[in-house]
Formats: sequence, structure tokens, C-alpha cells
Amino acid sequence: MHRIQEVLKRWESAPDQRLTVSEYRVHLPLRDAARLQALAELYPDTPMEEIITDLLSLALDEVASSLPYIPGTRIVEHDEYGDPIYEDIGPSRRFQEATQAHLEALRHQTSKPRR
Repeated sequence: MHRIQEVLKRWESAPDQRLTVSEYRVHLPLRDAARLQALAELYPDTPMEEIITDLLSLALDEVASSLPYIPGTRIVEHDEYGDPIYEDIGPSRRFQEATQAHLEALRHQTSKPRR
């Protein structure tokens, strides 16, 4: 199932999820704010914060999958055909490493369930 379809299905049931204690405040372009309000109208049992969180998560997944792999010179493994796989020296690897470091730090903070 496509990720967006999964999110839409979840909005129908709205399960609990762990959240950070930090809040992020943003000012949205008018068109985006209107579209968020339209989604909130379509899914009245789903809090606006959950809709925003899910959409941001989908966008971040898309960004992560779009970051380029840039092969370095060091071979880190071989594929099933015996061809070398070179270490990633591009932004993809750096993003993954930074994400892991921040995730570990956030796990040490107190989190609370949604709703």
C-alpha cells in the first residue's frame, strides 16, 4: 500500500504514537494552511497536529530517499553478483548518521503518547 494511503487509513482510526516534548512553530503559506484545514474537515476525528505530523513525516521520507548516493573509494561490501559496493560519501549517509544521533538524543527526553 502506498504510504499516503496508509496515513489516510490511520487517520480514520488515529492510534497513539510517542511524541517529542519539543514543539515546532511555523507560519504557513496561505494555500498550505487552507489545504490543512480542508484535510482537518475531511478527517474531523484526527487532530490538526497529527495531520501536520504525518504530512511532515511523509515529506521527510521523500527527502531522505531523494538524497544522492555518492560513491567513495572504499569498498564496504559486495553485492550478490560479487560487484563492489562503495561507501556513501554523499549527503544521504550524512543525513542518516545525523538522524541517528539526534534520534538517540531525543529518546533520552521524556515523550508522551498522542491524544
